[in-house]
Amino acid sequence: MSWTWFHKWGSPKWFYALAGRLQPWLALAAALLLAVGVVWGLAFAPPDYQQGNSFRIIYIHVPAAMLAQSCYVLMALAGVVSLVWKMKVADIAIHCAAPVGASMTALALLTGAIWGKPTWGAWWVWDARLTSMLILLFLYAGVIALGNAIGNRDSAGKACAVLSIVGVVNIPIIKYSVQWWSTLHQGATFSLTEKPAMPAEMWLPLLFTVLGFYCLFGAVLLARMRLALLQREARSGWAQAAVRQALGGGLAP
Repeated sequence: MSWTWFHKWGSPKWFYALAGRLQPWLALAAALLLAVGVVWGLAFAPPDYQQGNSFRIIYIHVPAAMLAQSCYVLMALAGVVSLVWKMKVADIAIHCAAPVGASMTALALLTGAIWGKPTWGAWWVWDARLTSMLILLFLYAGVIALGNAIGNRDSAGKACAVLSIVGVVNIPIIKYSVQWWSTLHQGATFSLTEKPAMPAEMWLPLLFTVLGFYCLFGAVLLARMRLALLQREARSGWAQAAVRQALGGGLAP
């Protein structure tokens, strides 16, 4: 039964329909969670006893950094599925997730620089955490470049899958860099598996923004994948029917 469910995910028609049902709910959840988390964190959370109000960038920086890493892990898993089970949907997932992950990595680096200036006195230092995050951005750029540079779709999919799998070794380096090396970057501020060190009125809005970022990622990824599936399966009957239904004023199933 589990294998039947797994192989269903590889069906473009079935995935397109399921994504269409999930996407609006993820978008709604993202809007609500981000609205609550951002307003609570920026306007009502107490200032940090050391950093004052400058710490509030945490409500953007931490979710972006967590999502940037999670997105690459997702791409690596999709790469395994693509190489082993030859699923088209896995190739499309890598292609559609890479620009989103690159955006989140860039956002994490930018907000980290803004946070680092008042904290460390510098916009950038060649810190182990920052350097490994920069490498992550280059990995995302490499996947995007490979996908666009190779004309053959199957060859491009294999190349992107291999790079996604190889590059995932950078994720534990990012996570444990502050423990393995002496760095300026502080340890984990927030984790979904450990009790936060911050008071509840500071970490609860952060939890909302983290969950909101993940829901937003899900909604954006599904929207991109649905469009990519229609483009890739343009000659199939189900894709043509979906386009006709959308153009006729209804939403495709």
